[in-house]
Amino acid sequence: MHEANLPILRDIHKVDERLVVLAKALDARVVTNDYNLNKIAQLQGVEVINLNELANALKSVALPGEQMTVRLIKPGDQYGQGVGYLEDGTMVVVEQGRSMIGQEVSITVTSVLQTPAGRMIFGRLEGRPQSVTT
Repeated sequence: MHEANLPILRDIHKVDERLVVLAKALDARVVTNDYNLNKIAQLQGVEVINLNELANALKSVALPGEQMTVRLIKPGDQYGQGVGYLEDGTMVVVEQGRSMIGQEVSITVTSVLQTPAGRMIFGRLEGRPQSVTT
């Protein structure tokens, strides 16, 4: 759409502001993963669909005690850990999993940590007692 067709956009040069003005003019929503655009649109009363929030809402829920399967692909930061990823990109850290790298393993979820970068699941190999650190 050329700005000549929308005179309200002629004097607006910032892309985020143009998107918000256009959305208001068309009574439309803004779909974005941009934090600043999200905030600007909300302040102007434009409905926003945040792709990051949508992706997080669609991720599967893992609860302590739940069992799952994951392929371990690399060593973890701590001694003996193996790391794998779920289909949605969630990192899974498995204690005593380093010797199982390259294999698909069954684990029991021990905890889940939400970080700004995403979610991390911690677990132990199925059938093995949880290790105790002192």
